[in-house]
Amino acid sequence: MDKPREKCGVFGIYTKDKDVAKDIFFGLTALQHRGQESAGMALCDTTGEKGNISFYKGMGLVSEVFKGDKLNTLHGNIGVGHVRYSTTGASSIENAQPVVFNYSKGTLATVHNGNIANAPALKEELLNDGTVFRSDTDTEVLALLIAKERAHTPTIQDAVKNVSGKLKGSFAIIIMSPRKLVAMRDPLGLKPLCIGKRGEDFVIASESCALSAVDAEFVRDVEPGEIITISKDGIASDKTLVGGKHAHCIFEYIYFARLDSVIDGKSVYDARFKAGEELADDYPVDADIVTGVPDSGLAAAEGYSSRSGIPFGLVFHKNSYMGRTFIKPDKNERSVAVHLKLNVIESAVKGKRIVIIDDSIVRGTTMANLIKLLKEKGAKEVHVRISSPPFLYPCFYGTDVPDNSQLIAGGNGVEEIRKRIGADSLCYAKVEKFDRMVDNLPVCKACFDGNYPTEKF
Repeated sequence: MDKPREKCGVFGIYTKDKDVAKDIFFGLTALQHRGQESAGMALCDTTGEKGNISFYKGMGLVSEVFKGDKLNTLHGNIGVGHVRYSTTGASSIENAQPVVFNYSKGTLATVHNGNIANAPALKEELLNDGTVFRSDTDTEVLALLIAKERAHTPTIQDAVKNVSGKLKGSFAIIIMSPRKLVAMRDPLGLKPLCIGKRGEDFVIASESCALSAVDAEFVRDVEPGEIITISKDGIASDKTLVGGKHAHCIFEYIYFARLDSVIDGKSVYDARFKAGEELADDYPVDADIVTGVPDSGLAAAEGYSSRSGIPFGLVFHKNSYMGRTFIKPDKNERSVAVHLKLNVIESAVKGKRIVIIDDSIVRGTTMANLIKLLKEKGAKEVHVRISSPPFLYPCFYGTDVPDNSQLIAGGNGVEEIRKRIGADSLCYAKVEKFDRMVDNLPVCKACFDGNYPTEKF
């Protein structure tokens, strides 16, 4: 796909006595957009004496992994779940999460979203101590560090706090012990994490849309650097590491997050709508219709339409039943693949000048194919507006942006890109307009301007 990818989605739930397998399933389904390669969950019954953790994970979508009666074999009143897109470690069952293992004081299950940039160095330290690894992910490095620290600390939350000081990069993590859930967000707040409540039950999730999926009420976001502990005694917060610089990932608002989510107090829908308004102010054009590339371009297209006065309309039919693409098309089959995913509604475009809004252009192949389809169906002109600036720099925090050689903007100016994709005009959002898009929320936009919130790793 010609899009950057997020790494993962995490979900955790603590109840007094309910079976939570179905809740985790619903929560992960709501987070499916954050990762489609594998899914998994781990549960524990805190009401029993043994505190055994049961778990299952597999390759594919949530509905594919937990099909049939699989959920009926998983029992517990607390649990964690995960959907994965791989940026560190191959796409394989060995690297699927949760990471579950026994250690000297019991059993832990860990789920993680982000990228521990110094994981190779930390893994080397563990290997020198004789640690055996079962995968090649930074999540296992993180989990084993916590288990090692837990061996000589009084609580699991103390172990998490001590390990966090060793980590460089981004992380939103949830750890389940046989009696507790512990969650932590990186001190910059790069990766989202929020808290929900349903009666006496507590929920932790990457996005607020997953809270709604289990009828939980949004309480608040986990603060950057905050450690949340949920146990039979309720919920507790450790803000020892809270403070300092924040840099929330701007691409959550541009593309990653689901449209109905609210992250760090900012509506994803409102942010995308405002991005479209800014594009209309900065790059007006005479046209007959404004449309968006489903789904992440639609809200920005509405904003462009509202500000410009050009009518908004749907011109693409999206096939919602494609699922994952198991067979990668070769060069001669790519146009067929585009037709399968998106097809043009001819009566909506014939003879019209069209403004098409999308969230990003990475390699340019998808946009070029869409413009070709539009013109084949009779579009008179196609003007492209992108609600993010050109990708120019790598991301060290878990966004899978290709290296510079694969970025169409890496060696081409806007006019050259316009020619290559076949657009009549092409304009990108301005970096300086992000402040209005998210109401001055401090954000990381290093993939666009090269200004990293920490040292390069």
